[in-house]
Amino acid sequence: MTLYQPFLDQAIETLRSRLNLAPYPIPEGFEFKEAVTGKGKRETVVTTTSYAFQTKQLRQIRAAHVQGGGALQVLNFVIFPNLNYDLPFFGGDLVTLPGGHLIAIDMQPLFHDDAYKAQYAEPVMETFQHYQQFLPWGGDFPEEAKQFFSPVFLWTRPSETSDVETHVYDAFNAYLDKYLGFVEQAEPVTDPDRLAEIRDSHIRYLQYRAEKDPARGMFQRFYGEEWTEEYIHGFLFDLERKIEQGELVTI
Repeated sequence: MTLYQPFLDQAIETLRSRLNLAPYPIPEGFEFKEAVTGKGKRETVVTTTSYAFQTKQLRQIRAAHVQGGGALQVLNFVIFPNLNYDLPFFGGDLVTLPGGHLIAIDMQPLFHDDAYKAQYAEPVMETFQHYQQFLPWGGDFPEEAKQFFSPVFLWTRPSETSDVETHVYDAFNAYLDKYLGFVEQAEPVTDPDRLAEIRDSHIRYLQYRAEKDPARGMFQRFYGEEWTEEYIHGFLFDLERKIEQGELVTI
């Protein structure tokens, strides 16, 4: 069972058709990882496959695809803009565990002022409301996390896999389509003060996501702590590492 492979395939095809993609370096040892979990009849091979691209406007487009049978399917698909654009982050967390499906799709904002919402949230509101009728609100999530989500945050817990294969699939692609529309229209920011605010917002978001990554426990169980921490800080949320190594010029 590869529930989220069609999501990933379509996303990459869409990106290739609309943007001038270039490879983004994936550190050695992270492109593919495999582990065996369980014993006897419950023995399962768990694989994690990583993908990464970049464009003029987008610093890192990356995906982590975890496959471990019907009870474990995860696609974490995130787009980080370059620091000289005020674009939001695109985030798709598509998770299937023994307890059910957890779906989070959003254009996570750098800022929460009215002008930013008008630019990046309001154009998506109709799409959000359309899919809400099929994918109802998934319930509470941590208070500290709310600052990182937009008014069009699609958070749902579908009870049926068929809903994931249809409504979630359509919503994911609709959000990505809207996001790429923003990317295609984006103009570089040149104001030093605004650039500093963008940089700070990126670092704040990356630090939170790296610290609170819900996949940490899962990865540690399968692949060990050392690999997991390096995967999180050296690939999934690598901005600070890139800055420290001088690979990313910021103001």
